Amino acid sequence: MKIGRVEAFPIRLPRELDAATGTAGSPTLLAGEMGDYRWSEVFPCLYSTKFETALLRVTTKCGVTAWGEAQAPLAPEVACEIVRLLLAPVIEGTEFEGTAEEIETLWNRMYSTMRVRGQSGGFMLDAISGVDIALWDLAGKIQKKPVAELLSESPKSAIPAYISGLASAGRAERALEFLGQGFTKFKLFFDTKTSAEFLELLDAMPRGAETAVDGLWRFTLEEAREFGWALDSRRAMWFEAPLAPEEAYPHAYLAWSIQTPVAIGESYRTEREILPFFHLAAVGVLQPDLGRCGITEGRRMASLAANHSVPVVPHISIAMGPQIAAALHYAAATENCPLAEYNPQVLSVANRFLREPLRLDPPCYAMPEGPGLGIEIDAAVLP
Repeated sequence: MKIGRVEAFPIRLPRELDAATGTAGSPTLLAGEMGDYRWSEVFPCLYSTKFETALLRVTTKCGVTAWGEAQAPLAPEVACEIVRLLLAPVIEGTEFEGTAEEIETLWNRMYSTMRVRGQSGGFMLDAISGVDIALWDLAGKIQKKPVAELLSESPKSAIPAYISGLASAGRAERALEFLGQGFTKFKLFFDTKTSAEFLELLDAMPRGAETAVDGLWRFTLEEAREFGWALDSRRAMWFEAPLAPEEAYPHAYLAWSIQTPVAIGESYRTEREILPFFHLAAVGVLQPDLGRCGITEGRRMASLAANHSVPVVPHISIAMGPQIAAALHYAAATENCPLAEYNPQVLSVANRFLREPLRLDPPCYAMPEGPGLGIEIDAAVLP
């Protein structure tokens, strides 16, 4: 079978900003009133007022269509242009029978298109990851198997989920509703101006709720240590993204200083990039984002985690169907993966564009059925 066409589509959806604040995509209040991209009010990071991502479509000469997605919460056109100018010419016209070895070869070829020219991170890897997910979807359709069965001989049939994206107002009340549905695990964003304010919110979570904390990269090392000790006394599930992601040694020092596991991964796109953190025992929970690392590199990262006895919990932020489905197949096939992130608002948006929605049987995700990723984008309703 020959690959005929590789296409990329920037997606930008309007959303109600007030409803989105405190959730994935804009976890804090945004400063200013002009423009689509605005700074957080509490730390130096840029967010979009819209729901943005990049969809990928791979079509064979005989008409088989597969979908992928790149994590693109800002400027999705950039990843799409990388696909159009650099990656599509590498993939189009290739003979493809749907094997893991072929996908790995194509991943390496895409990575090499910008070797020594900035290939190792950022938009370049996001674009590669979107194509990679589409190739796994295509492989499953060719072999008439779900992606999870291509990755593992005995994948899980359901994936336990934790609730992410509880907005600041009424967190405890919403958590109580989810507890009634069977969910017991939650993640809260550190979106307050002080640690004391946040710890009050954390202490107000209902009995029976196990809670992780996303630090949003806001802390200095000394602040993170002090906050981490407070989390230790509250038996937090993990302390996510505590420090600026570039520095391995501060993460290691923090991990050595507190009992709460340090969770990182969404900012790192390759095994090479996160390897120094493992060498320094700085990773307590690995959180790969499939829209940034793809399935192929995500597998390498999961093997690295397994070798260091570290659990894997895929990060699911702004995403449509292909990213979420890829994360579920990856989780099902990864033995050391106990959970996957569930943001109700994100899943609701994703399902608007799927012919068959992704489902939960609380407190678990139901695995998508059918070959490949088990989803089909309804292209007729794409913006």
